[in-house]
Amino acid sequence: MSTTASLEDRSAQLVLDAAHEAVRARRAAEVAEMRVVAHWCVMHGEPRSERDPMTSPGGDGTPAVREYALPELAMARETHTLTTRALAADTLDLQHRLPRVWAVVEAGDCEPWVARKVASLSRALPAATVGIVDRAVSAAIAGHAPATVLEIATAKVIEADPEAHAMRREAEKHRRYVALSRTDEFGLRTVIARIHAGDAVWIDAMVDRVADILAVEHGHDHNRDELRARAFGWLARPAELIKLLIDHHQGDDDTDTDTEEPEQPAWAPDHLPDTAKRLSRLSPRQLAAMRVKAQVFVHLSQDALTGQTGIARVEGIGPMLVASLADLLGHADVRITPVIDLHGKTAVDRYEHPALLKDQVWLLTGGDVFPFAPRTARRDGVDFDHTTPFDPAGPAGQTGPHNSGPLRRRHHRWKTHGGFRCRPAGPGRHLWQTPHGDTYLVDHHGTTRLTEPESRIHLTAPPGLDAYTPRFELRWGG
Repeated sequence: MSTTASLEDRSAQLVLDAAHEAVRARRAAEVAEMRVVAHWCVMHGEPRSERDPMTSPGGDGTPAVREYALPELAMARETHTLTTRALAADTLDLQHRLPRVWAVVEAGDCEPWVARKVASLSRALPAATVGIVDRAVSAAIAGHAPATVLEIATAKVIEADPEAHAMRREAEKHRRYVALSRTDEFGLRTVIARIHAGDAVWIDAMVDRVADILAVEHGHDHNRDELRARAFGWLARPAELIKLLIDHHQGDDDTDTDTEEPEQPAWAPDHLPDTAKRLSRLSPRQLAAMRVKAQVFVHLSQDALTGQTGIARVEGIGPMLVASLADLLGHADVRITPVIDLHGKTAVDRYEHPALLKDQVWLLTGGDVFPFAPRTARRDGVDFDHTTPFDPAGPAGQTGPHNSGPLRRRHHRWKTHGGFRCRPAGPGRHLWQTPHGDTYLVDHHGTTRLTEPESRIHLTAPPGLDAYTPRFELRWGG
């Protein structure tokens, strides 16, 4: 009998009881998973050789773990290694640094994610003072809202080490950045900037000014927030922005600038007169060249171009309607590169990958080929690794799509030194085996853990023969 059917026969009170039991069961399952991760760390708490690096995911007072052991655990959990490392760090902190909080977590009386957040907040504290956080949080975490618990934790972290907090505050002043969020389903992204407060005020004022100008022509079609968002985009086009501001400039006086040199305002920078003269001497081509250059890879099929609702894939952004490409490329000079034949057997007789070969390998694989690696890496942020190590005395044509896969530097190091084996399994397909023998296939469907019979077929296939077991034949249209 299904859960839904069994609930239909229950009273309201019994349904509420079932909801409570489900929460307790979920918390217990999370605790069980944390215990498994902690035990794995204990099993791998000693290096196997002088070249076996150790790492300390948790804070002061927590045990170290073999770095090469974490990726294998992550594969078993079907997550990226950084996700598993974070769980290991939080669990070790709770067990060794926050034992009172851990006791509440084990009892199922609080949400494990709240305790993990507390562990993360207090990680920088030395083991001698973290007990202040442990005592205060353990008394509150079972009955208070998460926001209240985290507020208590933050206050106690400051109290435990005020000097370190002051130093972190000073360091934070230098941690500035501008970042982009992932593209949402509507083709929009969020710009996140951490900048000086004064710069933020001036940017906000400029966005407001441009929005006011755009409102004259578009205000009836767009609300204020949308106008400000459009205005923000104008900041990336300096020549157009200067013209827009000049066209809508309303001076404070009627001075004829052609016959009389106006007095420079006291607040203006000293270079302003010279900059104005240099700007007037620029040719249209030079003005256009002020625009920032960028390289965007757009993938289109013939059907996408001829259909009414074709979809394009833009690297780093995601899928979008072909009709929407004008919004992305409309203000740019576009250079079209030839289509790369992915079925070509390009290969070279040297260790280095030429640019064209890198493009071909990237298109075949779609990104980092390490199991469960997010496909967020850019092609300039990976190593193009020889799946079978390059042999200077070996046969010709070792460098090609048949023997290459993009890997982030960390993943490349794990493959080289961590006991992880990899072999080609067909165009854009890579077979991985962990130190304990688990096998994973990485292809354009993602990462799949193989059964023992499937592993045997792939591992015993002769070099150069691409094996496709039944469920993968369905994937590839076999």
